Amino acid sequence: MLLEAITLFPELIEVPMRTSIMGRAQEKGIINVQVHQLREHGLGRHRQVDDTPFGGGPGMVLRPEPLFDLFEKLDRPEARIIYMSPAGRPFDQAAAHRLASESHLIFLCGHYEGIDQRVIDHWVDEELSIGDYVLTNGAIAASIVMDAVVRLLPGVLGDDLSSVEESFGSTGLLEGPQYTKPTEFRDMRVPEVLLSGNHAKIAAWRAEQSRMKTEAVRPDLMS
Repeated sequence: MLLEAITLFPELIEVPMRTSIMGRAQEKGIINVQVHQLREHGLGRHRQVDDTPFGGGPGMVLRPEPLFDLFEKLDRPEARIIYMSPAGRPFDQAAAHRLASESHLIFLCGHYEGIDQRVIDHWVDEELSIGDYVLTNGAIAASIVMDAVVRLLPGVLGDDLSSVEESFGSTGLLEGPQYTKPTEFRDMRVPEVLLSGNHAKIAAWRAEQSRMKTEAVRPDLMS
């Protein structure tokens, strides 16, 4: 999969995407990450990329000229272009699975008060939001979406079932508690059922714990 990003702050994507599992995915050739510095396409001697909004208001808006210039030079007609915006559709695990089926994604990362609407109208395929809050930079959100998508690709995780048997996996519920060695730590003991070796009972216990966790923390998912 080819992942590209357009941003004023490449390090916000480059660093997490070369770390841990994401870095190994690049080393294996499963993904190819390319980050484009928007400032290189800025206007004039000072490489201007933003200006004040028409109609007044605080902050600055990214101008259309640098973005049109960059998109036209990229010439990626087969790519799906995603604009990370708090005004976008909520990103969830279903969206991650959908995007994981694509071969080429381009993430447009806003800054300041956003980008000129003409860029969105002409180039963007969809707007995504990672939550009902505002970040200082869309590159942070893009790196989160990239991580969620890439870990679903075959060969990225050590065990491909890891992306199925987890929160928002096949059941749509939250994952229940997990335990590891030692069996007892500071008078706190691992539940006996997990030590029983009875896989049917363990599966039933985990399913019930998952249901209870979801009901307590995210009752909206129970439906």
